[in-house]
Amino acid sequence: MNAPPYSTAKVEVVRIPDGVQQDVVAVEEPLELRIGGQPVAVTMRTPGHDEELALGFALSEGLQPAGARLPDDLAANTIELDAPGFDPSRLARSFYTTSSCGVCGKGALEAVAVESVRVAGDFRIEAALVAALPDKLRAAQPAFEATGGLHATGLFDERGELLCLREDVGRHNAMDKVIGWAFLEGRLPLAHSLLCVSGRLSFELVQKAAVAGCPVLVAVGAPSSLAVELARDRGVTLCGFVRNGRVNVYSEPWRVLS
Repeated sequence: MNAPPYSTAKVEVVRIPDGVQQDVVAVEEPLELRIGGQPVAVTMRTPGHDEELALGFALSEGLQPAGARLPDDLAANTIELDAPGFDPSRLARSFYTTSSCGVCGKGALEAVAVESVRVAGDFRIEAALVAALPDKLRAAQPAFEATGGLHATGLFDERGELLCLREDVGRHNAMDKVIGWAFLEGRLPLAHSLLCVSGRLSFELVQKAAVAGCPVLVAVGAPSSLAVELARDRGVTLCGFVRNGRVNVYSEPWRVLS
């Protein structure tokens, strides 16, 4: 499985003691999101699946998008969102995001908390299936294999089958791309699915999973205190340090059957 050509680039590197060689790194470029032709956000991302990224971002921000497309002026690194209910006064709040942390640049934590219904339903999953997800995710990451520098999010069904995987320099971008894909496929809410991420569990990733209606969020890394707090409040089962057959369940443990 080869990495998409737009996701990686070759650079010179001095390897000591071997000298000058070529290395493959992940591409990072800005993406401007517009509504009605007006810029509303800039995010640093790995190019590819930009419409999905825009839709996932908009959904997570409570913008209720109808679609996404290239802008009329065909400006590079720009996506136009169709969001009929968007209130332009929201531009008073900074939407600037970076590839490392989607909440950077926002005015206050209260501005980040997007309204979402509590995740309900009787969805349950075997612990052994949860434990297997990170390895399945890792096996399906071509750009990470080439660069070692990309995060990934995978959407899995109740049988542990991979439905969609996206990679990006930003962990929240990878999640947005998957949620945007699910939106386009008519799969939202993700009531009988699992999301698995390659890194740690942040507040924002839990927020995005909750907005998408996903009952189980899995990661190989650690959760933050705020991620656990939000997961408990929104009814999301949060599984961290999922590696070597072990699973730590920080919220709603009744969904994970041992």
